Amino acid sequence: MSAFTNAMRQLDLAASAMHLDAYTLERLRHPQRTVEVDFPVKMDDGSTKLFHGYRVQWNDARGPFKGGLRFHPQTDLDEVKALSFWMSIKCAVANIPFGGGKGGVTVNPKELSKTELENLTRSFTRAIADVIGPEKDVPAPDVNTTPQIMDWLADEYGKYVGKPSLAVVTGKTLDHGGSEGRGTATGQGAYYVFEAYREKLELDPETSTIAVQGFGNAGQEIARLFHHHGYKVVAVSDSQGGIHDENGIDIPELIRLKKETGHVARIGDARDITNEELLKVECGVLVPSALENAIDADIAHEVKARMVLEVANGPTTPEADMILAKRGITVVPDVLANSGGVTTSFLEWQQNMTDEHWTEDEVFTRLKPIMDDASAAVMRAADAHAVTQREAAFIVGLERIDKALKG
Repeated sequence: MSAFTNAMRQLDLAASAMHLDAYTLERLRHPQRTVEVDFPVKMDDGSTKLFHGYRVQWNDARGPFKGGLRFHPQTDLDEVKALSFWMSIKCAVANIPFGGGKGGVTVNPKELSKTELENLTRSFTRAIADVIGPEKDVPAPDVNTTPQIMDWLADEYGKYVGKPSLAVVTGKTLDHGGSEGRGTATGQGAYYVFEAYREKLELDPETSTIAVQGFGNAGQEIARLFHHHGYKVVAVSDSQGGIHDENGIDIPELIRLKKETGHVARIGDARDITNEELLKVECGVLVPSALENAIDADIAHEVKARMVLEVANGPTTPEADMILAKRGITVVPDVLANSGGVTTSFLEWQQNMTDEHWTEDEVFTRLKPIMDDASAAVMRAADAHAVTQREAAFIVGLERIDKALKG
């Protein structure tokens, strides 16, 4: 089943539970604007190649569209639409003044030189420049896009409008208007959300173990934070496979090795496991931090965690959601659990708009109460409507969007 079909099923479930106004429901079934562009890129051999890109702007009732840009060979309109819709919900759940958007280019960036990657970024920026802007649509990094790529985008947009415009994009390098803490914000935010749920589920370092699928920036940070706070991280994986050690993994050492070798390496007494095997490891908290649909109906029957903390976007299918709920496993949904990234993007945008620069402590001091308030709102909605945490998160987001649409 496609990501967009999953997203619309999630919308329908929450809308039914809260009796959402029919007008708002119909509005939120469709993006306000879908932009598709074919744009030329000069290659190193002197040839010109056309690439296909997207920007889907779902809803801006609560503020400028906001969402990442991904460079990936499987990027297509269905995927971008789903991610754009989820961003609308995510920004509303976090209660930050943004709507939802998402974009991407169908390309394998690993096949491009640095010069070709810069040419592609700048050409794509020019192709969508008339629909983005600091008070219109604010892109950010996503899969295979980096702070350097965001710097190129901001610079090219500045040339397009004839003046510097740092706030057009977030996730930039520190030297070009980026925010302290942005690189670790998704993991840090997810840990704040976990802390909010910890007491509810009676999870503690003495009895709770952690399994993390995906070991990019967010996966590394959430694993590091769990390890730092005394939790035993027993399994970790990346795209090439994983390791399992029921006695716990030395996460700082694994992060060092990942940076050195480019992949999760076996250390200590750990044994090799597959990504699918990791999802079935007995643990207190399972943290999917990779790509969409990792936990499907088959795997859901074999998950042995008390909590699934979704750091990835859309890692659990609707069928798996139902199975996990029936089994009494709490799923803390992506639109809440990984919203620390977009919330810190909002804080970067604020700094750019006011020409300020805050320390990492100042950024996280602002981030924590936003995550705490969002978690509390979702838990209250779950209790009030007798629904899952995902349905509750969607209800919170939809109520806020509905209110904004009706002015």
